[in-house]
Amino acid sequence: MFVVNDLPAQVDPQLIELLARAEPATIGHFLDFGFVDPKIHALWQVPRVAGTAVTVRCAGNDSTIVHYALGQLRPGDVLVIDRVGDERHAAVGGGVAFAAKAAGAVGIIIDGVATDIQEIRDYQVPVWAKGLSVVTTKRPFNNGEFCVPVSIGGVPVRPGDAILADENGVLVLDPAQIASAAKRAIEMQQAEGPRLAEVAKGARLPELNGTNAKLREILASQKG
Repeated sequence: MFVVNDLPAQVDPQLIELLARAEPATIGHFLDFGFVDPKIHALWQVPRVAGTAVTVRCAGNDSTIVHYALGQLRPGDVLVIDRVGDERHAAVGGGVAFAAKAAGAVGIIIDGVATDIQEIRDYQVPVWAKGLSVVTTKRPFNNGEFCVPVSIGGVPVRPGDAILADENGVLVLDPAQIASAAKRAIEMQQAEGPRLAEVAKGARLPELNGTNAKLREILASQKG
């Protein structure tokens, strides 16, 4: 059975531009949820990308719906593929990656395996996956779902969610979270430079960030 829904509205380009300035690992200092399991990792030295999630669910050896998605992708989209637990059949290879990039997609996140890593690197397509396989999917036209809620690395993803990803990992955000999360992360990133400059001059990081002061307070209360 196939399920084909309409494309979601894309996230406001200004919000995406703001989000792209934030590092997922910086956001990880103050958010706990939305971070994809690190088993889904970058397959090469990818740049940071931010975009709108366009979701696909396909099972086993049938990637028919992935090929359908290639004809729907828009500039700024991130193709998010839920493989329903399959870690044997690669649903993304060089041809699929090239076609996604040609359509304007900024990246591909797959909860499963990929193949043709040399081609993916040559084409400079940012791909995150659990690993690589030489066994590929086919197009038997049995089943698939397009633009439905999916799960990637233990994180629910809805069509139209925001994706932020780099070499450290993948973050899924509700578009309503972007402004506050990105601005806070950018402020933290900007503050790090001066702090490290002080460390370079001889200051100790636990004194600068308050760790020592807090521990002294705790130790004093324990003695009391």
